[in-house]
Amino acid sequence: MNESAARGPLGILSAMPEELAHLVDDEQVRLQRAGLTFWRGHIGPQEVILVESGMGKVNAALAAGLLLDRFECRALMFCGVAGGLDPKLGIGDVVIGVRNVQHDYGSIVGGALVTYQPGSPPFPQFGATHGYNMPPELNQRLERAAAGLTLPMLEAKGTGGAPRQPRLVFGTIVTGDTFVNCALTRERLATSFAAQAVEMEGAAVAQACERFGGVPFVNVRCLSDLAGAESHMKFDSFLAGASQIAAVVVRRLALVV
Repeated sequence: MNESAARGPLGILSAMPEELAHLVDDEQVRLQRAGLTFWRGHIGPQEVILVESGMGKVNAALAAGLLLDRFECRALMFCGVAGGLDPKLGIGDVVIGVRNVQHDYGSIVGGALVTYQPGSPPFPQFGATHGYNMPPELNQRLERAAAGLTLPMLEAKGTGGAPRQPRLVFGTIVTGDTFVNCALTRERLATSFAAQAVEMEGAAVAQACERFGGVPFVNVRCLSDLAGAESHMKFDSFLAGASQIAAVVVRRLALVV
């Protein structure tokens, strides 16, 4: 038995069926828990438990809790898409969350949201530090595994312009229970958190992992839109292609988490 198998399976979550489609196959065992469908299988030698959690922080945290408790997963990964915040990134680029932040938990002060760490009282005397940081050793291991990985080329029909070679970066991903379809909000999130991407589940999974004793978590997101006024149109157009690219990265990194 290899070391990772002895330590338990790796749990992999996605919010939507399109995001999970490139990881699920007919040979995996299908299980039902709490109204969710789980699949037990392998990525290479690594045993995995996969689940489609549904969108949003509550759904993601529920699925994460089941993976950690009922399936005794030793680590969790999220495979999905996100909106881009960093103007240097484009559709198809992949962000791995070295830091995951819930951007919509806090208090309203003077008409603006002050963000706090989820679970802590949102008052000044408790401090406004926030976010879940990846351990440096895990970060280094993932960077070594990702080195030299060539992502699938995006054709012109998949970018809305010229063909492009997607790239992979490590950075900050912010999470909230809203789909960002607004250029002003995109700019605010990028500036406030120095973030590269925004989505609706990742930092909630990170919170669950912390509550279970600091279980490792890796958030892999391929940009399907740029979180601006036209994001709702681009999201549907690029969801399938972005999901495929995210799955390529997850299959590579799952072997070293």
